[in-house]
Amino acid sequence: MSGSLPIALRTARADDCAAIAAIYAHHVRAGSASFELDAPDDAEMARRFDAVERMRLPYLVATRGDDVVGYAYAAPYRPRPAYRYTVEDSVYVRADCAGMGIGRSLLDELIAQCERWGARQMIAVIGDSANAASIGVHAAAGFVHLGTLRDVGWKFGRWLDVVLMQRALGAGASVEPAR
Repeated sequence: MSGSLPIALRTARADDCAAIAAIYAHHVRAGSASFELDAPDDAEMARRFDAVERMRLPYLVATRGDDVVGYAYAAPYRPRPAYRYTVEDSVYVRADCAGMGIGRSLLDELIAQCERWGARQMIAVIGDSANAASIGVHAAAGFVHLGTLRDVGWKFGRWLDVVLMQRALGAGASVEPAR
């Protein structure tokens, strides 16, 4: 893969699910950002993609040439109706493309699309308080640190924290939602 090819963002398609699954599998197996212990297969990732698509929430990929090098999506923060204007973001970048600004580009576009969708708050639930890259990307995108849930996950033979961050979208809580 040439380093000179530009990064492009687009809406994810069903045929991206294998590449998305491969990116996520690396993070599940080698990292603490995800608290899953076993990487979901392509079919499970396609099921998850379909669930987000049915809700008409944004699901994006970053590409370099024909290669998917990252993805991001928004999902409901919680299932109860009062949370319907709050979304949770997920952003993952292929390991060999980390540190290139892809995660930030995906997050910025995800924020913009969630605002157009009508969301008013975005929550980041970041696995591992040592995940400086994700915490930094979210802070740079305007998220504020809400707190840390200490020692709530057990992975790789150690306890892991969860960092909670939040960002208002659009009018935030300043006015009632339109729908």
